[in-house]
Amino acid sequence: MIKRIVVVGSGLMGRGIAYVGAVGGFNVTVVDIHETALENARQEIERMFKKGVSIGKISSDQATQALNNLSYIPELSEVACNADLIIEAVPEELDIKKRVFETMEEHASAHCYFATNTSTMSPTEIASFAKRPERTIAMHFFNPVHKMPLVEIVRGLETSDETAEVIKEVAVKMGKETVVINEFPGFVTSRISALVGNEAFFMLQEGLGTPEEIDKAIKLGLNYPMGPFELVDLVGLDTRLNNLNYLHSKLGEKYRPAPLLEQYVKAGRLGRKTGKGVYDYTIEEEWVKK
Repeated sequence: MIKRIVVVGSGLMGRGIAYVGAVGGFNVTVVDIHETALENARQEIERMFKKGVSIGKISSDQATQALNNLSYIPELSEVACNADLIIEAVPEELDIKKRVFETMEEHASAHCYFATNTSTMSPTEIASFAKRPERTIAMHFFNPVHKMPLVEIVRGLETSDETAEVIKEVAVKMGKETVVINEFPGFVTSRISALVGNEAFFMLQEGLGTPEEIDKAIKLGLNYPMGPFELVDLVGLDTRLNNLNYLHSKLGEKYRPAPLLEQYVKAGRLGRKTGKGVYDYTIEEEWVKK
């Protein structure tokens, strides 16, 4: 039975996973080597609980209990030994994931399950960085984690049936719907999302329409909840570019990133997290301040 979860990485995805894990009744420890990032995560998670209580999504007692289930620490080696499940939520860079999984393997107990929150990368390859491929799987959460209902659970080549069932039960306790699929680059959702988002950049590059017009056409014409530019600004243009580069290397030319997307990333226009992506959010912030 999974009781204690360690989330490695306190960024946007890591803090969201920690939040739904705590709400689901798990004891959750958030790990990040950067103590400033840890403190920012703690403050953001507390803000999420306050908002959840204010809008009636969670009771005050539930929020208090969930907050008591959370802890924050900079050293993975100190907490991995007590974990039943470790969820890696670091950036989509193989070298970083390799270092994290090697540390996980060194310090975790034999019964511990390993999960990677990758959106495109191979759980089989990531599992090779440790020595328990049968107990390793991908849990692809979606941003924002506390609002998006799906977890895409992706089996690696040697992932056991038991591991898939255990991880599915964990996701359900977190309040999520699940799909369990077999590994292939990009899985289901990232392959489709990357294609749509990349094509939108080609359209913008060709002068087909403004970002607002393209987003509106996709939302109203295809019934998408968000336009491709709204979504990429939320996810991060650098994250989308990394995903496309990976899919391009694995699946070929149809995933070659649009030059305009590459240009935006080089300019530092990474989306909401930097204040400017396809859209300019500094204007919105200035309006709020007024």
